[in-house]
Amino acid sequence: MNHTVLQSLLAALIVLPLLGSAAALLPAPPGLRGRGPDQAVLRHGVTVTGAVLAVAIALAVGFDHDRPAAMQAQTDISWIPALDIRIHLGVDGVSLPLLVLTALLTFLCALYGYFNMPAGPSPKAFVALLLLLESGTLATFAVLDLMLFFLAFETVLIPMYFLINRWGGAGRERAAWRFILYTLLGSVIMLLGLLLVGLKGGTFDMVALASDNGAKLSHTTQLIAALSIGVGLAVKAPMWPLHSWLPDAHTAAPTVGSVLLAGVLLKMGTYGLVRIVLPIAPEGAHAFAPYLAAFAAVGIIYGSLACLALARTGAKGDLKRLIAYSSVGHMGFVLLGIATLTPTGVNGALFANIAHGLITGLLFFLAGALKDRCGTTDLDQLSGTGGAALYGRAPRLGGLVAFAAVASLGLPGLAGFWGEMLAMFGAFEPADGLSRPAFLTFMALAGLGTLLTAAYLLVVVRRVCMGEHPEAEMGGTLTGAPAGVPAGGATDGAADGPGETAGATGATGAAGAAGGTGGAGAAGAPAGPLRPALADVRGYEFAAWTPLVALTVLGGLWPAALLGLTDPAVQQLLAGGH
Repeated sequence: MNHTVLQSLLAALIVLPLLGSAAALLPAPPGLRGRGPDQAVLRHGVTVTGAVLAVAIALAVGFDHDRPAAMQAQTDISWIPALDIRIHLGVDGVSLPLLVLTALLTFLCALYGYFNMPAGPSPKAFVALLLLLESGTLATFAVLDLMLFFLAFETVLIPMYFLINRWGGAGRERAAWRFILYTLLGSVIMLLGLLLVGLKGGTFDMVALASDNGAKLSHTTQLIAALSIGVGLAVKAPMWPLHSWLPDAHTAAPTVGSVLLAGVLLKMGTYGLVRIVLPIAPEGAHAFAPYLAAFAAVGIIYGSLACLALARTGAKGDLKRLIAYSSVGHMGFVLLGIATLTPTGVNGALFANIAHGLITGLLFFLAGALKDRCGTTDLDQLSGTGGAALYGRAPRLGGLVAFAAVASLGLPGLAGFWGEMLAMFGAFEPADGLSRPAFLTFMALAGLGTLLTAAYLLVVVRRVCMGEHPEAEMGGTLTGAPAGVPAGGATDGAADGPGETAGATGATGAAGAAGGTGGAGAAGAPAGPLRPALADVRGYEFAAWTPLVALTVLGGLWPAALLGLTDPAVQQLLAGGH
């Protein structure tokens, strides 16, 4: 594709959601209001994010796949000449998959939010913040100037803070404050490192600095830069023990907030390590690699043990909190792959990034659907007598929960397998100068983590999906559901407008909807505890979740599609741009 066209597509990818965010705050034209201004602005969000996704796909199609290591679609304009800060945009095999993933997940969240708007203030602000978040995230993956990277990195904090604080659940204010305080503190430390690199290296241009491969930076400068930038990025990743903001943020956030936080925002930290630290401060990266690997291995074990503790009976564990802790473990594999400083490990890290975004995004969608139907994500209330028992009561939903769980535990043939395996392969033979016995130990701990991951996810599937299924069900309220919400009073929701679905009220849906089970009073129903009927997968949920399922299977069966993009770019980054 023509270079000018690619330039325009990449610029549009960042500018479109920014313009859409501003337009969302304006009154809707009279002819586009539909049933009301709320529906109009939610439809605007779907339209803009759909257009952004189309642009991202066009960019991916026009990308020269024969030269994935080359920086393509570059725009390089002087912005602040006195500081040599430039508006420099570009895309290569490392950033392209993350751009497409961001556009896809944001579109699916906007689509899901159209039918299932979280309770809170005006949808107008919700859509504007969602689009601003998308613009900042896409810019983070597309900019090639250190100062622009920092500005884009910070842009996402405010919209995510408000999404959690205004549309979240219990404990949202505390969770939002912890999120922004942790990430702001990390960002301040990171900014000092970026300024040091720019001033000592003579430029803030990431491509030029990567080509120099640290030649203009002394060993001490590289150590300080790698430490400060690395700490700031590790908070966002998040790396143990800098992860403690994450479980609260995920538990309190609305469904779409959790999906974007896990699926996209966590990737900004690990992307920065690969794009900035490894090629620009290679000596510093080499010095701190063993420590990064050690923290990663501990994070894998810690996240798995925390999930096992939450999954046990009587622990009052929350499903969303458990998925959040699982992210600590999964991102540990990403950090371990980066710490090996080998093409195998870094490619595994980038693959695991994408796989985690798809699978954990699906898990949070499913957790949100369970909360909509049952009024709770407490595992003790979702299991046992009176629990969800999804296989019998909502078999399609139960099947999706089981699929997402086995994908998350790294079942061969699904996308979650390849990234973790390649990260451990990289640890088996780390870069020259790194202690092989130490990395073999980290690899063994990561292997143990995969076993623990399988254990807690299978426990979750058993508790949520299995259980007694009386033939007689009736309308009512499940234990823990919002008081006064009739479980059988919601409609399917696939054709409903915003604010009218079961998800917006916590209702569970009519018996028999989308494959649900029989209603109360069925002739000849045996005596037993009567439970509210659960709606199975609704139409809009099917539309939002199918792409994630399909890509998880495709990534598992055809990993070369992604590795073919990342490997040449990784080889060049590790070789200092040569």
